[in-house]
Amino acid sequence: MTEQNTTAAASRQSRVYPPKPEAVYLLGTCLVDSFYPEAGMDAIALLQHAGIEVIFPQSQSCCGQPAYNSGYDEQARAVARTQLQAFAADIPVVVMMGSCAGMVHKEYPKLFAGQPEEAAAIALAARSYEFSEFMVNVLQLEQQLAQAEDQSPLTVALHTSCSARRGMGVAAEHKALVENLPGVQVVEPERVAECCGFGGTFAVKQGDISAAMAADKASAIAATGCQRLVSGDCGCLMNISGTLDRQERALPVQHLASLLYTRLNGGDGSQVSQQRSQQYNKKSGEKA
Repeated sequence: MTEQNTTAAASRQSRVYPPKPEAVYLLGTCLVDSFYPEAGMDAIALLQHAGIEVIFPQSQSCCGQPAYNSGYDEQARAVARTQLQAFAADIPVVVMMGSCAGMVHKEYPKLFAGQPEEAAAIALAARSYEFSEFMVNVLQLEQQLAQAEDQSPLTVALHTSCSARRGMGVAAEHKALVENLPGVQVVEPERVAECCGFGGTFAVKQGDISAAMAADKASAIAATGCQRLVSGDCGCLMNISGTLDRQERALPVQHLASLLYTRLNGGDGSQVSQQRSQQYNKKSGEKA
């Protein structure tokens, strides 16, 4: 473990986790909302099956990370203020991606230091958890996976993003969730901890370098002979899956939340997600 990983893991281990709450917010993130909505619905279903009410504020938006990472603090604060208002109640916030979780948990207190919203930003940061972090340290979900309905053999390559691994220090949580699924074998690509080349705006500003890194990552994953690539970060899934397509490798990819839900409940994940989305939208409309 590198010094950076050790620091992140130590910071995460120092967190005091709450008992299972009655309700949580879900911060879906832009990429889940736009490209992997089934992952958001599967996360909602997992939480609801645990007896937790899930509140998805319709006013939530980007966490502000692109502007913040580009040096536009005032623009980032303008976006982040929307999040402070959307997630104002004193309940946990489950964040669907490591990079956005890191933005809220670690960067919001810095972004709002000396601002009128500083106290609110610190409070939101303290009760925000990356998805796998919440599933393991609050719900102890990994202890329940032995009862999964689908225990058919499946070989999975697990990609943990740099933000989840080094920023939030939750690589162990990702691995624990997948490894404890009956029938699932986790295979590890070469240089597993290396970046896939996405890195948010890095992929835009350094396109050639990003593409070369993604090509190496995709080739290493394909070389494992796995049947599926799983990750908790949609940016990495998009980057690696696009590269796999260009390499003409037919390898399905899936968000960690969808793998957990479909293995626990069986059936075709896409059909299940679509039906559940319709049910949830209907219920949301009834409440509205």
